[in-house]
Amino acid sequence: MKLIVKFNLVLSVVFAVAFVLAGLFTHALLQRNAKAEIEENARIMIDSATAVRTYTSTQIKPLLKTQMTYTFMPQSVSAYSANEYFKLLRKKYPEYSYKEATLNPTNPSDRATDWEADIVRLFRQAPDKTEVVDERDTPAGRALYIAKPLKIADPACLDCHDTPDRAPRTVIEQYGSANGFGWKVNDIVAAQIITAPMQLPIQRANHAFTAFMLSLAAVFVVLIVAINALLMFLVIRPVNQLSNIAGEVSLGNLSVPDFEASGKDEIATLAESFRRMRKSLVEAIKMLES
Repeated sequence: MKLIVKFNLVLSVVFAVAFVLAGLFTHALLQRNAKAEIEENARIMIDSATAVRTYTSTQIKPLLKTQMTYTFMPQSVSAYSANEYFKLLRKKYPEYSYKEATLNPTNPSDRATDWEADIVRLFRQAPDKTEVVDERDTPAGRALYIAKPLKIADPACLDCHDTPDRAPRTVIEQYGSANGFGWKVNDIVAAQIITAPMQLPIQRANHAFTAFMLSLAAVFVVLIVAINALLMFLVIRPVNQLSNIAGEVSLGNLSVPDFEASGKDEIATLAESFRRMRKSLVEAIKMLES
């Protein structure tokens, strides 16, 4: 097996191992970064919804208290404000969804589905738990969700949710007296759930991974070609020339021209040693002939 073949075989093995290791590391890193990006976006949105809820309950609801005695004003409800805020947001980001999933809601549209109800029960069973981050399959593909518990911390909330008898007349007229009652202070009655799509960030990560691996492969190919060219011109060709000269001398052709090597590298040193050996051989033959 020729030297250049052995050299390329070793290079190919090293390249293959490095390529696989780099691929595994890069893919894991890009996937982790993509999921971190998704989670960060979802966290910003759920925190924004929480901010809207706080603004509504502390600044809007007191202003509408008088009007509520005559007609129901949904703008005074923090959940309504958060949902309306998200409806506007979804016009630009339709893949995201927000819901205040409630086990016993006043508004039927807030009623928790089976998987959402499981999250609310989880928060009830573990009151110290402040957040759940997980993934689930949806009709639109894999999605990440963040859920936070909604606890009755303000006794003022019970004005509308204690018993139907205590609830404002306008609330009963709007939603009836069958749902949304029996709540108590410190009860976890619902969960804020934001769902964020994973498909687009994961696709971006996969495209970045493909581009990186192709670039890495191109770099390795260029390196192998460059190293082969250097090996051919600086090592293989001079060694072949020295080999041919040595063959001619071994056959008695002492007139073959010397190999001229410039520089002070190992090939030049080898050529100089060969010239000295050849000169000694010529002188030894002359002495024998005389």
